[in-house]
Amino acid sequence: MGEIDPAFIQSIEHRPKLTVTDPGEIPVIDLSALDSGAVDLLVADIGKACEEWGFFKVINHGVPLEVVRRIEAAMKEFFDQSIDEKRKVKRDEAKPMGYHDSEHTKNVRDWKEVLDIAVEDPLVISASPDPQDQELTKYYNQWPEYPPEFRKILKEYAGEIEKLAFKLLELISLSLGLARDRLIEFFQGQTSFIRLNHYPPCPWPELALGVGRHKDAGALTVLFQDGVGGLEVRRKADGEWVGVKPIPNAYIINVGDIIQVWSNDKYESVEHRVVANSEKERFSIPFFFFPAHHVNVKPLEELTNEENPPKFKEYNWGKFMATRNRSDFKKQAVENIQIHHFRVSEH
Repeated sequence: MGEIDPAFIQSIEHRPKLTVTDPGEIPVIDLSALDSGAVDLLVADIGKACEEWGFFKVINHGVPLEVVRRIEAAMKEFFDQSIDEKRKVKRDEAKPMGYHDSEHTKNVRDWKEVLDIAVEDPLVISASPDPQDQELTKYYNQWPEYPPEFRKILKEYAGEIEKLAFKLLELISLSLGLARDRLIEFFQGQTSFIRLNHYPPCPWPELALGVGRHKDAGALTVLFQDGVGGLEVRRKADGEWVGVKPIPNAYIINVGDIIQVWSNDKYESVEHRVVANSEKERFSIPFFFFPAHHVNVKPLEELTNEENPPKFKEYNWGKFMATRNRSDFKKQAVENIQIHHFRVSEH
């Protein structure tokens, strides 16, 4: 079996327990309530899930099953190719959309390979992290030649998942006591992308992780996962890692850092990770819902007052992304930029 590359080894305190204790399950939200008119109850359930877990599952979400099956099949065909074929669309600092097989989370290599595709092509983003630099840059998707229908299939899927993301954004907005469309404007010219994840079987699941512990930097993540499972969420109530059991055709939704800032900490972006599997490969498709590059992220005025002053300083999303993009391709001596760097000191 050989020896594991030390780049994959998690420090002892972050290694997974191979027996997951009590899977106190994350809430399941039935979106068919939108059609039956029971919106108030639905909004209350989503608010409760966002506050207590930062995660929930949605069923009856409106994404057609045949669209999901097509993207699943295309993803498997792409990842089943040789490494040389996949690397024809390899991403780098100049072309951050594409294939990557050495992703690091908190400076430890993840046991996975990915293909990133931007929803808006080209993706318009700040050219550099320098606040004085107003220059923008355009990043184009690198579309694989195989499977031949890949671009069409992915665009079809992106259209459906985008509709779901906007629906969820409106419900979350209502749950915060805001107008339904309050957050929509931030996504005109969005920088969202879809990631296709492939986690090969790992002979050392006690040492490595599919993805190390992290929080999502964007507004929302809308995740499709296959039946293998492996996603774990850090439960807010006690800090324990809890496995998220796959439900056929459900999506897993989590609140990202941006919604934590907009809500002024009412909703929290929660740590999660993916454990490795020694026997089965796993596939998943997260949609990272990101605002436009020009959006300045700060607590919303409607949700702050003298008793609840802003807990975060304003930051520009495009500059934040540019800083992150730089660090994606280099092992860092310091922690990657996070929202806690913008937290207002309480003293």
